[in-house]
Amino acid sequence: MAKKDVPPRWDRKMQQRLARGEAAALGELYDRFASLVHGLAHRVLGDERAADGITREVFIHVWEHPDSYDPKQGPLRTWVATLTHRLAVQRLRATETAALAREGSGTAEELEHKVRRASVAARADYIVQSMPVPLRSALERAYFQRRDYRQTAADLGITEDEARRRLRLGLQLLSTAHDTEAPGAPPGYGGAV
Repeated sequence: MAKKDVPPRWDRKMQQRLARGEAAALGELYDRFASLVHGLAHRVLGDERAADGITREVFIHVWEHPDSYDPKQGPLRTWVATLTHRLAVQRLRATETAALAREGSGTAEELEHKVRRASVAARADYIVQSMPVPLRSALERAYFQRRDYRQTAADLGITEDEARRRLRLGLQLLSTAHDTEAPGAPPGYGGAV
């Protein structure tokens, strides 16, 4: 069994490959995390083109600074998500501040409220995407298909008790999206807004 503080082998090897300048490593990393990066950026910014720009920025940063990832701090996925969130929030603040200055309307408090809302939504997306498939499947049926626990159990071929357990655990994980240092969410997600 692996020690808790030892990063996954893939993460360490990927960092080493990036540090050696292997373009194939960047392609592999992009294939694995591009949808996560774009989705988080889009969730914060609400703009497809801006999310595309953040996605480019994240992978450029990873390529140019692979040593800024410390495997001892957590998984590479979490580091990439945290980087995405930080860059997206910076972009949101810059664009919203410029809009406030141009229009002369709104306040800094309204901007911070918008940033916090976007951060919570991005954290929730990250948590859902990081959930084990059985929990995510149960939540998706309950939320998107408006299925109760009995219908979810029948859909998934599990007991009603198991369906309730999965739904409860999934909702508990999602409730951490409001926490500033939520377990399961990238470190700094709440505090770095």
